[in-house]
Amino acid sequence: MMRNVTLFVYLLSLGFVFGHVSYTIPEEMAKGSLIGNIARDLGLQMKRLTSGKARLFTRDSDDCVELSRERGVLLVKKRIDREALCKKATPCALHFQIILENPIEFYNVAVQIEDINDNAPTFEKTELEFKISESTNIGATFALKRAADPDVGINDLKSYTLNPTDNFALKLNSNPDGIKNVEMVLQKLLDREKQDQMNLVLTAIDGGEPQMSGTMLIAIRILDANDNAPVFSQKIYKASVSENSPAGTIVAAVIASDADDGSNSKIKYSISNTLDGVGKMFEVNTENGEVKLIGNIDYEEYRNYEIDLLATDEGGLTGSCKLIVDVQDTNDNNPEIRIMSQSSVISEDSTLRTVVIVMSIDDKDSGQNGETKCFINDDVPFSLTSSNNNFYSLVTDSELDRERHSEYIITVICNDEGVPSLSSSVTLSLKISDVNDNSPVFERSSYEAHIVENNKPGLSIFSITATDADWNQNARVSYILEDSSVNGVPVSSYVSVSADSGIIHAVRSFDYEQIKEFQFRVKAQDGGSPPLSSNVTVNILIQDQNDNPPQILYPVQTSGSLVAEMVPRSADVGYLVTKVVAVDVDSGQNAWLSYKLQKATDRALFEVGLQNGEIRTIRQVTDKDAVKQRLTVIVEDNGQPSRSATVIVNVAVADSFPEVISEFTDFPHDKEYNENLTFYLVLALAVVSFLFITCLVVIISVKIYRWRQSRILYHSDLPVIPYYPPRYSDTLQTGTMPHVLNYEVYRTYDSRNNDKFGGAESHNALIMDPSSTGTMKQIQSEKSILDEPDSPIEQKPPNNDWRFTQGQRPGPSGPHMPYGTHIRWTPKNGTRATGGPEVAMGTGPWPQPPTEAEQLQALMAAANEVSEATATLGPGTMGLSTRYSPQFTLQHVPDYRQNVYIPGSTATLTSNPQQQQATAQQATQQALPPPQASAQAEPPKAAQTPASKKKSTKKEKK
Repeated sequence: MMRNVTLFVYLLSLGFVFGHVSYTIPEEMAKGSLIGNIARDLGLQMKRLTSGKARLFTRDSDDCVELSRERGVLLVKKRIDREALCKKATPCALHFQIILENPIEFYNVAVQIEDINDNAPTFEKTELEFKISESTNIGATFALKRAADPDVGINDLKSYTLNPTDNFALKLNSNPDGIKNVEMVLQKLLDREKQDQMNLVLTAIDGGEPQMSGTMLIAIRILDANDNAPVFSQKIYKASVSENSPAGTIVAAVIASDADDGSNSKIKYSISNTLDGVGKMFEVNTENGEVKLIGNIDYEEYRNYEIDLLATDEGGLTGSCKLIVDVQDTNDNNPEIRIMSQSSVISEDSTLRTVVIVMSIDDKDSGQNGETKCFINDDVPFSLTSSNNNFYSLVTDSELDRERHSEYIITVICNDEGVPSLSSSVTLSLKISDVNDNSPVFERSSYEAHIVENNKPGLSIFSITATDADWNQNARVSYILEDSSVNGVPVSSYVSVSADSGIIHAVRSFDYEQIKEFQFRVKAQDGGSPPLSSNVTVNILIQDQNDNPPQILYPVQTSGSLVAEMVPRSADVGYLVTKVVAVDVDSGQNAWLSYKLQKATDRALFEVGLQNGEIRTIRQVTDKDAVKQRLTVIVEDNGQPSRSATVIVNVAVADSFPEVISEFTDFPHDKEYNENLTFYLVLALAVVSFLFITCLVVIISVKIYRWRQSRILYHSDLPVIPYYPPRYSDTLQTGTMPHVLNYEVYRTYDSRNNDKFGGAESHNALIMDPSSTGTMKQIQSEKSILDEPDSPIEQKPPNNDWRFTQGQRPGPSGPHMPYGTHIRWTPKNGTRATGGPEVAMGTGPWPQPPTEAEQLQALMAAANEVSEATATLGPGTMGLSTRYSPQFTLQHVPDYRQNVYIPGSTATLTSNPQQQQATAQQATQQALPPPQASAQAEPPKAAQTPASKKKSTKKEKK
């Protein structure tokens, strides 16, 4: 076996190996044949195939190859047929993959299947038939069916041969697609007189080694030319026929022959003289020349007939002859049977010699041919009697029984004395009517049925069946429950019987313990007149069911007193304490009782006999044993399912009676009551504790949530710059900038602590005053007063002296600025500078604003410091949000960045780290320093002018 192996291996950067292996094997290899050593060809170890769980993966379901992990080889799983797998396609190969895991390796495997010469050329038909006239010209061609070979390549079909070649030669025509058509050419004239049929063999041969071939038989029939006329064997034929011969009787047969063959020798016969009555009486078979009767021939009308016959072939040539037919007289009249009187139904209780049918017989022949004799079949209880003038009567000659024969078919046959004798027959049907002469009969002489107790009323127990041999109404059976009693109670209160079906139903639910069986009788009565009946005894057996639990007879359980068994402390092992006595009213295994010790104060001291219920000691009684012993004994029966009963046995381990009295003063029911009360108290305590803990957890969670919200609000790295309260407004609306103006300040170096404030009515803004000395906690506690819309505390209107002139306004001017001047800055330590209580509450003195020149100077200085602090933010923003105004950028703002002045405040914006640190430390030491101290810690800072001080003093006086 040749096997070629090609291996291609590629290493990919993805971490798995990709390879390609190719094998070449011939088809039709046996199962288990070796294809190749895949482990060796891929360079893999045997244990790698096992550890990597090597497996084959193929896209189609045709698995012809299998992998042996132990040997590392590929084997043929089933026989491979190249023709079934690839048809005519070349090359033919199986493609599949070998996959290994840990790490994943992927190999492509191709097994190319080589063709072997295992298929011989075959023809579609094994035999081909031609009909060729002997007048066919030389050179005529006849197309033949070509052969097919499933093999490919050199094993495919190569050539054809034809034998013998006396009259025909073989011709091959090649098509553009390479397929060759086969034709047979006539090369010598045919002569039917010498040979009317010849057989040729066409052989197809392939090119395999060894060569294989297929054959097809060519049968050629040579057709003849029409050159001979039909000729009869005789010119005159004679025949005779008896009168009254039935139609279809063959009178004679004429024979003509034709020397030609095929259709030229096929002859058809016909009668030429059909006008003189011959055509109505005779006809000839066109195929075989038989002449037969088609009418009723009568000697008294015609004694002979002359028939002219013609024989014609398919070529139109004819031959003629004559047939003479003589008619012979015979006994041609059958006896005629006429029914004069007939009874179609007769009762089965008819008496003997009862006349059923009267008939007359007539024969038109005379003499001996007119004498007749009649008889009937022997298997009927009737006889036929004759009288004068050919009259016959059918009478009964034995008793009739409808149950054995309900109908009789009687055939009456009459023959004459002619030779041959003629006969006539008539068939009569006689039905026997029924008489009620049979009583109903039960299938059994007695019935016995079983039913399980505790059944449902109306339950079907079983059914009884009786049959009646009579017919119709006489056979209709009704079932009647005969009157009787069971234990003094009518049986109808126990069971009922369906009158039509005979099904017996239970009227009540039976109890085995009350009644175990009972009997009754059922009568079956037919519907005849008078009716006939019979009865049968039915025995019902009640089957026991485990419906009763065991009943404890001893010890007797009472609710008002306590019974205890005494055991002396000197009792030995096996001492009989007492015996539990129980009974079960059930029967059989349902009444088998077993005793078990369910609970005991000391299980190691007592045991209960499984079968007898005896309670005995299983060890020596000691002084350490409790005086009061409580045993719970369960008694179970053996039913399915089993039922049980329990009994409590109190045992006193003592030597004297007073010792027993002191231990058994408490009754069991009082103890049970106390146990129940304790359980409910514990349950109530657990529910109240759970509710209390749940409420406590909810309250703590809410507190923690609010504390975290306040921490988020006040945790920032920016210093606080005081501003006016949000309720302040410019009532005159005459300034260059609205007093309600929002600045939005963003931190860039730590976006987590960014603060953004917008809106004139923001509730998160802190109300500050430079002169305030209050702490953050004070301001937070007083903040709610400002948030109330109806607060009685009103703020004083601002002084109009601090407003800018038209030439001093930075940025957009007039009332078109839609934002307020609320700015807050929180330092990293989270402490915000706040104003005094007066500012927070809106009752303190308003700060005296500086002159307009001082305000402009402070604004420019603060802008310069802010520009330095926010240099990392990029040009055009001044470190402020673009929401300040779409037009407020560095391209549109004058050079006011040296100082930024906040209206209503003496603070300036600065980016000096030392200054921020000093401010933070100062804010830590005191929540809100006086305005003078704050001014010393923040250089440069705009100082108050004398004019502003005077105005502030005037306000304080007011």
